[in-house]
Amino acid sequence: MSDDSAVWPADDVAADVTVTPAGPDALKAVEKHVATLVSDRVASRIAQKDPTLWGEAAVSEASVRLGWVGLADSSRPLVEPIESLRAELLAEGVDRVVLAGMGGSSLAPEVITKTAGVELVVLDTTDPGQVRSALVELERTVVVVSSKSGGTVETDSQRRVFEAAFTAAGIDAKRRIVVVTDPGSPLEKASAEAGYRAVFSADPTIGGRYSALTAFGLVPSGLAGVDVGALLDEAAAVSDQLAEDTESNPGLVLGAVLGGSPTPGSNGFRDKIVFADYGSGISGFGDWAEQLIAESTGKEGTGLLPVVASPNAPDVTTPGDDTVVVRLAPIGSDSTTAPTATDAAASVTVNGPLGAQFLLWEYATSVAGRLVGINPFDQPDVESAKVAARGLLDATPEPTPADAVDGGIEIRATPGLLGGATTVEAAVDALLAQLPGRGYLAVMAYLDRLAESELEGVRDPLAQRTNRPVTFGWGPRFLHSTGQFHKGGAPVGVYLQITADNAKDLEIPDRPFTFGKLIGAQAAGDAGVLAQHDRPVLRLHLTDREAGLKKLIQVLSR
Repeated sequence: MSDDSAVWPADDVAADVTVTPAGPDALKAVEKHVATLVSDRVASRIAQKDPTLWGEAAVSEASVRLGWVGLADSSRPLVEPIESLRAELLAEGVDRVVLAGMGGSSLAPEVITKTAGVELVVLDTTDPGQVRSALVELERTVVVVSSKSGGTVETDSQRRVFEAAFTAAGIDAKRRIVVVTDPGSPLEKASAEAGYRAVFSADPTIGGRYSALTAFGLVPSGLAGVDVGALLDEAAAVSDQLAEDTESNPGLVLGAVLGGSPTPGSNGFRDKIVFADYGSGISGFGDWAEQLIAESTGKEGTGLLPVVASPNAPDVTTPGDDTVVVRLAPIGSDSTTAPTATDAAASVTVNGPLGAQFLLWEYATSVAGRLVGINPFDQPDVESAKVAARGLLDATPEPTPADAVDGGIEIRATPGLLGGATTVEAAVDALLAQLPGRGYLAVMAYLDRLAESELEGVRDPLAQRTNRPVTFGWGPRFLHSTGQFHKGGAPVGVYLQITADNAKDLEIPDRPFTFGKLIGAQAAGDAGVLAQHDRPVLRLHLTDREAGLKKLIQVLSR
């Protein structure tokens, strides 16, 4: 083993996850923090659901948000009813599962099913085209409606349109809708009154981003064909180890690297966490971890910004001194076979099965929150964009005139940003000129992430161009993830919002607005809240969707 890397757990400790820090600053973090975390009994106190670990101000929230630590056992009773319902549905020829859910209700099931190689249609959007594309093959479709309260406007709208579509197709809608919600929620009551096929209760002591191993993660995944019992077995295999107050605890080591890697020449910590997958076998894990970390830590003007990148991306190969690189490695790889970080002063390689990694990262994020000095269980800025969007739906204002128009793209920006820019290229240059030396660029695309996925290809070129981390989020999905960090984290971001006209809108039954109006209000509401926080925002609106998207990709990829 080289002098600048170390493996946790120790060689004589049996483990299903391995955490390998590398680089002098990551090892400094481990040396500085892990012994103290052990002496403070942080791991065992998390396992015992001690709400005092994050300070007095966090006690009331933490006291009702630590149910996730025991899910490997407490979720076992879900396995048999999930398997039984799947067998019933298959016997009726129903083998296509659509998940209507946002944030924690959709990100974990997407990772679970993709990793298992089974089909799940994840509907976490309000884009009319993407919603319409899910309204197919209804004769073989069951819809899982997942929401803690049922008040999530996206999920409620999706439920309404599917219920109407089933009815129009001559299908008994109540037999094709399965609900996952908290006990006693308005959605639970409404579902019972409606007579839906099944209602699964989740644990109300668990926040959405920690809910991977609850009914929210297991029901849609199990109905789609995943062996969810095996997933719980993977978590159970590491639960005792993660609760131990030892320096070989991988949760403590990972938490120390995430929340305590020093920035050279300052008293601060590295606040950009860049994920790259080196053949881990877990599909899309960074997208799930992105929400967990951003919502848990991005508040009070501080926090950790997760960035999902490719292994060859510049923010991975030449990371800045404010960056920790996370390398997701294949199961079973060790310090001699896993990719190391000779190019980074702070990196960590992590491997292990999915169920184990869910629990590992939840522990580590909670530990990092303690080191950063925040409450990892609240999300004070998530609601602001929702409130703004609802206000715009209730009283739709006249459209704001564009600051400039370049072909099929309207240009709008926060006051003073554009200067004299009148083209898309000049407007992007003006936005990037506002990017501080330790900042980041957030690209926020309120489009169809399936049909227009090529837009994601601009992330790496923009990272190369700016020499800074770049996040890419599909709206409104990211509002339940990095949207918290955008408003509550360090004020060092610049924001590129991309919206578009919809050639064919989609009505929402018994609602005074359409999906097109809803996604437009969500984008405008988010941009407005960012502007209120003095964040630079450039909005590019595609009036000619196909041509505008092609032109925009060319500009952003140069």
